[in-house]
Amino acid sequence: MSDFLSSESSAQGHAPGESVRYTRAKGEPRFPDGPKADPAGSHFERRIRSFQPRRSRVTAGQADALQRLWPKWGLDIDGRPLDLAELFGDDRPVVLEIGFGMGEATAQMAAADPGTNILAVDVHTPGQGNLLALADRNGLANVRVGNGDAIILLREMLTPDSLAGLRVYFPDPWPKKRHHKRRLIQPEFLDLAATRLRPGALVHCATDWEPYAEQMLEVLTAHPEFENTSPDGGFAPRPAFRPLTRFEGQGLDKGHVVNDLLFRRVQHGERGDH
Repeated sequence: MSDFLSSESSAQGHAPGESVRYTRAKGEPRFPDGPKADPAGSHFERRIRSFQPRRSRVTAGQADALQRLWPKWGLDIDGRPLDLAELFGDDRPVVLEIGFGMGEATAQMAAADPGTNILAVDVHTPGQGNLLALADRNGLANVRVGNGDAIILLREMLTPDSLAGLRVYFPDPWPKKRHHKRRLIQPEFLDLAATRLRPGALVHCATDWEPYAEQMLEVLTAHPEFENTSPDGGFAPRPAFRPLTRFEGQGLDKGHVVNDLLFRRVQHGERGDH
């Protein structure tokens, strides 16, 4: 597991892990061959976002990975129809991961299950660079990194029944009551996700924010297109395929409770006993 805990490689003139700033001319992209700042800018819509881009420092290793590997393994979510077999170069099942942080758990899952392709989507540039570097260093050809709004990806770019699974690990809990509408796991999101998930596809969510966990359980249980895999209709034990991240371990040390939810997409036309 330690192989996946750091991806920093030295770039010319910079030490590993060193944060770097670039002096760019006005209008010059931050990474000319990397992810676009606003890939779906032409798709402006008045919709509450469930995410906030975090503008933090990019290290030399992350910047190098973004420049070298984005043309090969990166995807700007711009609304254009997407052929997953073409993106990955094979027809293996594809799991969509929304919000991967720094990508350490994603890389571990990709290494443990090379027969499954992972399309990992986030808007955090350092994390995008980190996951690309991890994939490169560990030879993970089954990872693609998406940059942008997952809603546009699901709604405009993917075809029906194209996904074998959906993972949402530790999404922003938006703890203030007035912000609950920004939470990702809502009935409307599940309506959309259900159209892109093939029957039997696994939806796996995890959070260390207990009120959000309860909301997730309530919303998923009430949705007719999903059924709980837990026999008692509650939370599930953490499955072996989801790695314990450093962030999660620190939370557990502080007494945080982490809840996993494992639901399956039901057959078309079948309604669960909800």
